[in-house]
Amino acid sequence: MSAHGQPATRPKVPEGKAHRLVTRQKAITEGAFFVGYETIWEPVHKEVEYRTPKRP
Repeated sequence: MSAHGQPATRPKVPEGKAHRLVTRQKAITEGAFFVGYETIWEPVHKEVEYRTPKRP
């Protein structure tokens, strides 16, 4: 425990899920003040292969 009564290690945060969005905690490094998060967006539109139109 630290001097302020807080634990010395940070707890692992569960994966957050929302509509078209996933947030994950990055790996915890020793002695780091800030723990980063990665944000993964699901695509909104599908990409379709382009085909040249037929000639009239």
